[in-house]
Amino acid sequence: MNQPKLLDTVTNLQPISRENLTLLEKEIAYLPEGQVGTIVEVYNREDKNYYLVEFADFVGCEYAMSILAAEEILVLNYELSMI
Repeated sequence: MNQPKLLDTVTNLQPISRENLTLLEKEIAYLPEGQVGTIVEVYNREDKNYYLVEFADFVGCEYAMSILAAEEILVLNYELSMI
């Protein structure tokens, strides 16, 4: 399986608690699974990658960010990918 990379569009596979979010605009208790975000930074720590994911609304206004592990996200493909 390919590792997620910078600027990939992803979705979170499980809810993200408020403690693990940086909130900007909206006051939310948690971020439910299935929200779409973009990887804006990749961190390599202890032989494992972590990803800073920015979540934005439909007009592009960022409302939350979170650092997630590869197993917590799924890369979304908009075109047929023959990997």
